[in-house]
Amino acid sequence: MTQELPTFFISHGGGPWPWMDGMLDGPYAGLAQSLRRLPADAGGAPKAILMISAHWEAPAFTVQAHPRPPMVYDYYGFPEHTYHVEYPAPGDPALAAQVEAMIRAAGLPVACDAARGYDHGVYSPMVVAYPEADMPIVQLSLMAGLAPEIHVALGRVLAPLRREGVLIIGSGLSYHNLRAFGPAARDSSTAFDAWLCEAMALPAAERIQALRDWESAPYARQVHPREEHLLPLMVAVGAAEHEPAGLTYHETGFRGGVTVSSFRFGAPALAGQA
Repeated sequence: MTQELPTFFISHGGGPWPWMDGMLDGPYAGLAQSLRRLPADAGGAPKAILMISAHWEAPAFTVQAHPRPPMVYDYYGFPEHTYHVEYPAPGDPALAAQVEAMIRAAGLPVACDAARGYDHGVYSPMVVAYPEADMPIVQLSLMAGLAPEIHVALGRVLAPLRREGVLIIGSGLSYHNLRAFGPAARDSSTAFDAWLCEAMALPAAERIQALRDWESAPYARQVHPREEHLLPLMVAVGAAEHEPAGLTYHETGFRGGVTVSSFRFGAPALAGQA
């Protein structure tokens, strides 16, 4: 029997940062290093990746079914060349159909989108983690309304995929207030991140309750005026509900003073078993 893969929540950075001069070995060096370690942290090459990105919200959980997803340039004010970058990782329509069927069987709202492409919550971190773009990726949306509980429930539904070699990644950012990046975010992001790391170390039931009540965390609404960048964490936690959490990335000086973190839930699969 195949060992279960861990799940991840990654802080994916801003816009098309890997394609911008000086970012990989400058302001984003720490994040880039953590993303390069991600395949090893997972314990080997998965069969495919199921990625829940903060940059796709839909009325129902919507599964990307395009066999060769195009690019969605969902950012503004970046250099012209970043609107022509490509990350040609294949989709996986069979996995998409399986995910849709699992969600439907669980009674959660679900839809399929055969035209949707990859947004930067997918291709910006993945071009660093899997630069050859040969890993099949299926993207899955958040559900409008942004309720924590239903995203935890989604993770529980997806959990069996971990035994089938599918790596579940929630792609967001543990701090996301675009109006306050930099030194102004030092106190709020540090306090919220400390709460988040403590919450992730709690036993399963307490961890889930903390996520449900995340708005009671220090500076919660200063750190996340909208919670879409936190919700991919809920899915990753739900899919590995009883697994221990470990920090895979922690930085206190991100983009001029922000504290951000990424997490793995569960132990890496044994090499050759993924």
